[in-house]
Amino acid sequence: MHTALTIAGSDSSGGAGIQADLKTFQALGVFGMSAVTAVTVQNTQKVYDIQEMRPQIVHDQIACLFDDISIEAVKIGMVASIPLIESIASALGSIASLPPVILDPVMISKSGYALLKPNAQAALVQHLFPLAHVVTPNLPEAEALLGKEITDIEGMKQAAREIADLGARMVVVKGGHLGQDNATDVLFDGNKCRLLEHRRIQTANTHGTGCTFSAAIAAYMAKGQTFFDAVSQAKTYITGAIENAFDLGKGCGPTHHFYDLYQKAGMVID
Repeated sequence: MHTALTIAGSDSSGGAGIQADLKTFQALGVFGMSAVTAVTVQNTQKVYDIQEMRPQIVHDQIACLFDDISIEAVKIGMVASIPLIESIASALGSIASLPPVILDPVMISKSGYALLKPNAQAALVQHLFPLAHVVTPNLPEAEALLGKEITDIEGMKQAAREIADLGARMVVVKGGHLGQDNATDVLFDGNKCRLLEHRRIQTANTHGTGCTFSAAIAAYMAKGQTFFDAVSQAKTYITGAIENAFDLGKGCGPTHHFYDLYQKAGMVID
């Protein structure tokens, strides 16, 4: 059985964060474990509040799992503060043979709630980028990391190279916010860029898409896929999950993490 660890916050509505990551791992045939960094108060409409875990607890969740189980990939999501970032870096930095680490630099929720404290961005880059095999910012996150506006595909390619210069080995700049007919992602492996395109899906039900996409990359890398293949398969997976998303709640509904399994089983969601 392949394995992966998610280090992220809990989403009480079940569509993003730890919950989305574990569903994604399970859907893709990977046994998922979790180190919870924070508990959020949120639903499909917005994030209302966050309670962070003690940094030592986060550190020890990670350390005890590596002491016991062979972990084949790590996904890092929401880490809101400098002490949490430092505790994760300390725990992962002590692993002699660290598996692929996929870092999703979660900064702001769809409703505008700051999920990464402004003073923690530099710490994220300093402590976690060097440990990351893949960093997966969306356009607003890439702009925040680089302090400049990105308006087209060429700008995304340049941004991917500059983010790699910050310490990450490989980068996926997600282009969903670009507003074009196709949702285009730029993949950079440290040497060359590739484009990954898919038609834009017209739906408001996209809660947890970034978490799910990065978790899928981690799952495929845990199964031994190369960077480009893992991201390509993760793109196919998240596209299907969005196409079959649930119209739940009064805001942005969640994606359907098990859509493929439901279809194979002949199950229909009313």
